[in-house]
Amino acid sequence: MIRYDEKILNVLIDSYEKSALSRGENKVKVQIAFPFTKKTVPEYFNESSLAYDEIHAVVKELERKELLTIVWKKGKEGHIIEKVLLNTAHIELVYAYLKRTPKEEDENAHLKLLEAWTLKSKEMPVLCAFVFYVKQRIEEGKTVKEFVDISDSDRTERILSALFQVENNEESCYIREFSIRHFGDSKIFEEMSGVIGKIMRRFRPEFADMDTDAILSEYRIYKTPDYVYFKGEGRILLAEKDSSVMELPLLKQGIGISGADIKGIRICGKESIKKVITIENLTTFFRWKEEGSLIIYLGGYHNSVRRELLRMVYREIPNARYLHFGDIDVGGFRIYRDLCEKTQIPFQTYHMGIRELEIYENYTKKLTENDKKGLRMLIEKEMTGKGENLDVLLYMKEKGVKLEQEAVRICT
Repeated sequence: MIRYDEKILNVLIDSYEKSALSRGENKVKVQIAFPFTKKTVPEYFNESSLAYDEIHAVVKELERKELLTIVWKKGKEGHIIEKVLLNTAHIELVYAYLKRTPKEEDENAHLKLLEAWTLKSKEMPVLCAFVFYVKQRIEEGKTVKEFVDISDSDRTERILSALFQVENNEESCYIREFSIRHFGDSKIFEEMSGVIGKIMRRFRPEFADMDTDAILSEYRIYKTPDYVYFKGEGRILLAEKDSSVMELPLLKQGIGISGADIKGIRICGKESIKKVITIENLTTFFRWKEEGSLIIYLGGYHNSVRRELLRMVYREIPNARYLHFGDIDVGGFRIYRDLCEKTQIPFQTYHMGIRELEIYENYTKKLTENDKKGLRMLIEKEMTGKGENLDVLLYMKEKGVKLEQEAVRICT
């Protein structure tokens, strides 16, 4: 059942709190109104509805309590309501009736909370930037509802605490383990992981295109066991003190090794490995075959486990060619740049050129507006850097196309 008193008064208070009147900044008389229209109160205008009489009774009672004033439609006094006006002279009575805390009090509670976190956040780049952002927005009278509910300081406290614990985490664990450890409940962190990911994407540029699971894995927090898949040439020694060896050429679809075991492996049979190829998508990884190559499934953006593995491979096989094969789109080239920058390995793009776009023209897709914006940014970076992929990026811009990795066939 609709509580028309709460619905109308809450809308009026929302409008009041957004107005200059609530901050005492109004220079002219301001009225906070709730218009009665088919959009705001459709049932009021529905002749078959019983709500008409109920709404009249509710609104008249609110007027009797001096919480609002009814404005009747001209010529329809007592029959058709045109709008109701908030009685700002008795605004404290409205808050009391709704059992709602004034926005100013909520803002002050948040500012006090943020101030307490300012010192704690100094060594945490994302948390520090987030605290500063929210604090500044509140002080400037701007909304922060994109990230926090100003009326729920307890939830904001949990978000700040979660950010702190994530940035401070050094031990590999699963999301639910992390949640129990820090919040005493296996589901609390998972429920707010979406907003944590959103904050990370906003305040840490290198995470801008990563999903939440990938971001958390950067901090060794995993939703499921993190596996790295290998195939191709070479042998994998399972542990330095163990003689167990995996012959990769015998495993046509490769092998997956969990992140927890990655540190203990070594790559042998180096003389047969002429190329180390990282592949962005799993379907292509399973399908791809290439002589003299160690092939590693990257899974989009690499995480700390995969970085450690790649650095170990590079130390063991420094003379191989290091190649990255991904989607020929903005995301694919961003992943490639991220791979080079974070591993410091001299990767080159592989099957990500103009030739592939021409051969598989029938499989290309049109660039979206977001693609075009991202492509412009990539082109600018290439023009000020090495420019190794500038030709293909300019071609994509000219033709307005992109291509998924799965369209590229073996040995193109």
